[in-house]
Amino acid sequence: MNFDPKTLNALGVHLYGRRIGVINRIAGDRHLFSFEQDYIDDTSRPTLSLSFKGQAGGLVLPTRAITARLPVFFSNLLPEGHLREYLAARAQVKPQREFFLLAVLGADLPGALMVAPMDHAAQTADEHPVDRDHDDRSPETALRFSLAGVQLKFSAVMEASGGLTIPAGGMGGSWIVKLPSARFPSVPENEYTMMALARAVGLVVPRTKLIDIREICGLPADTGTMEGKALAVQRFDRGAEGEAVHMEDFAQVFGLYPEDKYQHRSYANIAAVLWAETGEAGTYEFFRRLVFSVLIGNADMHLKNWSLLYPDQRTPALSPAYDFVATLPYIPNDSLALSFGGSRSLSEISTDQVRRFADTAHLPVSPLWPIVTDIADRTVAEWRRLPEKELLSAKVRKAIGDQILTVAKSVGQAAGRSSGRAATQGKKRP
Repeated sequence: MNFDPKTLNALGVHLYGRRIGVINRIAGDRHLFSFEQDYIDDTSRPTLSLSFKGQAGGLVLPTRAITARLPVFFSNLLPEGHLREYLAARAQVKPQREFFLLAVLGADLPGALMVAPMDHAAQTADEHPVDRDHDDRSPETALRFSLAGVQLKFSAVMEASGGLTIPAGGMGGSWIVKLPSARFPSVPENEYTMMALARAVGLVVPRTKLIDIREICGLPADTGTMEGKALAVQRFDRGAEGEAVHMEDFAQVFGLYPEDKYQHRSYANIAAVLWAETGEAGTYEFFRRLVFSVLIGNADMHLKNWSLLYPDQRTPALSPAYDFVATLPYIPNDSLALSFGGSRSLSEISTDQVRRFADTAHLPVSPLWPIVTDIADRTVAEWRRLPEKELLSAKVRKAIGDQILTVAKSVGQAAGRSSGRAATQGKKRP
């Protein structure tokens, strides 16, 4: 740690290398974020978050200090759960002291943000040199990464040889390495297979690769004697030349703390934002992914598992899909993370459910049911011929296959009932 917690009272917030605001620590262990005046006055300013966008499109200025914690947007940049505890212990910072944790981890955040103590020279992530000569690298140098989430992840660089290494300081990586779960078996293989299935179905997903943990250089020594495979996912918040692309998740969009990612909002609320900000393209792609998540039995698509990108620095677009994991094989009888048309069931998708979803999101309902049937048909067909499913155990493979067929059958039956009602109503018309 290169700062004294007793004297650190301000963090500079940099977007695309430009300081746009400051987080001040004030009396009573309160924290207040304020924008720089030149950012406020800039009519072509890059977007930080939709949560700072007013109804008329102007910039909403934060005025309220937050006690103990960081303001919501910045709290969501930090890791959760065991990963937060792990990093906080390594950095000798209390996990609940978010201001100091962000000061430690702020050099490698999701998107185009960098946060640094005010008396430190700020560098953007792509200004940090990537050290590929890792033979003499201490495991301690693999600390400084953030990438909010629960599963242990590292920001990494994919070498030309196809191997994977953790860059010095963890900064500048264009891939994320996700290590195995200590609780559930073969989660990397599961996610790799579901991402492959999503790609085959036609959904937009980043590149992925399974790699033996023994081939990963630079892992901290205290990750233990992990064995098996890790999942490497190409970061979609980094461009072709490694440049940062800003992003935010929907907990940030809605101004909710990470612990509320399963509450207060529904999938229709996400769709409503996408409809207003991205139009048909983003909204219908989101809906395809939602249907696919039900089909594979993914119960964990909470607010932080849906994100926006800002490719032109100002206009939001739905990010590629991520964290597609079939969770039902691990937690049978689980339910959806958020409400989908008034239901959290993973066993079916009904026409009434889709109609309620459309009504809540203020969407036209007519294009949605054809999307449901199309994704259901594609998922069934692609699962049957998907070679990656052989990576899964027979038990998990059967559980996923049964789930896909169960939901697809419910879709077919609902479509049949809907057609029958339409035919009956047609006969009754004079």
